[in-house]
Amino acid sequence: MTVNEKVSGIGANSERTDLNVSNQPIRYIAGLGYGEGGAVAQQGGAPMAGSVPMPDVIPLSEPTRRPNEPASYGLDIGPGPGSEIVNLPNTEPTASTVLRKIAQFDNSGEAELAISYLSDYGF
Repeated sequence: MTVNEKVSGIGANSERTDLNVSNQPIRYIAGLGYGEGGAVAQQGGAPMAGSVPMPDVIPLSEPTRRPNEPASYGLDIGPGPGSEIVNLPNTEPTASTVLRKIAQFDNSGEAELAISYLSDYGF
C-alpha cells in the first residue's frame, strides 16, 4: 500500500497539506439517539493515522528484543543508567517558580515584591 502525501514547500512553493489522503474516513455510529450525531461530525476535525504505517506492537508473551538491557534502564533504581539519559528538564521547584505561582493568588502584592527582589539580585 502506498501513501500519497503532499509535502509543503517554502514560501511561494508552499501547498496545502491539510487535505492529504491518508486521513481515516468518518465512521457511522449506529444506535445514536436524536441529536447525538454531532459526535460523528467531530471525527473529521482531527486527522487520524488512516493508512500511515504504524510501528509493530510487541506482545507481552514475546521474548525481549533487548536481552542485554536491564529492565531498570532509565530508572533511578537498579542496574543500568538512571533517569539522566532521558534528558528531562529540571523539575525541582525554585524559589522564583514557587513565588510566581503564589503571586497569582496573592492580593497583597508581597509575592510580586519578593519576585522583584530576587530578580534584582540575580535569582
